Amino acid sequence: MDTLTPNTGGPQPPNLQNPDPGPGWQRRFWAIFTGQALSLTGSALTQFVLLWWITDTTGSASALATAGMAALLPQALLGPLGGTFADRYSRRLIMIVADTISAACMLVLIFLFATGRIELWHVYTMMFVRSSMQAFQGPASAASSSMLVPNDFLPRAAGLNQSLLGVMTVAAAPLGALAISVMPLQGALLIDVFTALLGIVPLLIYRVPQIHTPKDQRLGVWNEFREGVALVWGHPGLRRLYGLLAVVVLAIMPTFTLTPLLVKEYFGGGAGQVALMEGLSGVGMIAGGLLVTALNPKRRIATVLIAFALSCLTVALTALAPANAFWLATVWWVISGATFIYGNAPMTAALQTIIPNQLQGRALSLLSTVMGLAAPVGLALVGPLGSAIGVRWVFVVAGVLATLASLAGFFSPTLMRLESTPLDGRKVTGSEELVGGDD
Repeated sequence: MDTLTPNTGGPQPPNLQNPDPGPGWQRRFWAIFTGQALSLTGSALTQFVLLWWITDTTGSASALATAGMAALLPQALLGPLGGTFADRYSRRLIMIVADTISAACMLVLIFLFATGRIELWHVYTMMFVRSSMQAFQGPASAASSSMLVPNDFLPRAAGLNQSLLGVMTVAAAPLGALAISVMPLQGALLIDVFTALLGIVPLLIYRVPQIHTPKDQRLGVWNEFREGVALVWGHPGLRRLYGLLAVVVLAIMPTFTLTPLLVKEYFGGGAGQVALMEGLSGVGMIAGGLLVTALNPKRRIATVLIAFALSCLTVALTALAPANAFWLATVWWVISGATFIYGNAPMTAALQTIIPNQLQGRALSLLSTVMGLAAPVGLALVGPLGSAIGVRWVFVVAGVLATLASLAGFFSPTLMRLESTPLDGRKVTGSEELVGGDD
């Protein structure tokens, strides 16, 4: 394959920060994006099916909590390792292997369900393995995005990814419910196998460009992981952004878990009202992603802070709606989902712009880990707080605190200048090479 390396004489090397993807990038981007979208939607559908089976079989809140930990904790703990691998090895190959292993896990479950040998621990184990694969696939996919599109399309690509998150939120539950109503459970699980294959095929056809540090200059996995931590910690703007997001997630994330309790205790609603609220929130997320795709905001950090502040404020307003005005609470909840996505997409684009691509896997996975570990801390704190002041006022306090934390970002000059201080990857890692996607 062709290799492009920096040099000091003759024609200058391509921009290794965000190199031009070359002709035909639209076809390659849309093929890979569509494949990954179908794969993720199939995974979300399967997640609903498995959680419903656990609910229907055990009726146990602790069983569901265990399933939740199996589905989420590996991503938070293994994310930094997945990010290091995404920067060190072929991201394209990582995505293919992760999808393949996830599909294999599903085939194991299909066999166990079909033969009547299924046990609860089988489901937990397969959910754990699939979540572990997501810890590797997620950073590889996120870091690949900036190599598949031109720099000016990055915010739109991020907006499309956020819209996909909204589609999954809206579609997973009804599609999963429809699947198990018209076919046996193992048939519903087979959908995920087919969508995983649809995610793999474009990756087999198209190559994903990637910047690599030459093998003779690599530092070893542990040292490369430390390099990613040093990158974030040593950049004042990144350090403040990561810290701000940790505080926001710690404060606001427990409200998503407590939403059913708020609907039941304060608004006197049931499962239907919770489903309506969450479904419409997904619609809001789609709208927010499409809006940021269309508007392509230029002042990304300011957009992030304002949008997150509005999202958190409307969480508080949701609980401040009168008990007989569930419709108003739903409106605020939908606005919260839309504004969150409107802020999250520019943040992703900003990070992809300033962080050298050969370090993006590590930097983005560290952000996921910071937020993934902040959420359980918030959940641990909210228990006694809810007992003391009630679930409604937990929403209000959390929403106000997270709003203030978001607005506090405007008082940090280094954070506001984040986009104007990109890092030079060659100063961090030495010489790099731009390759077509494989080691």
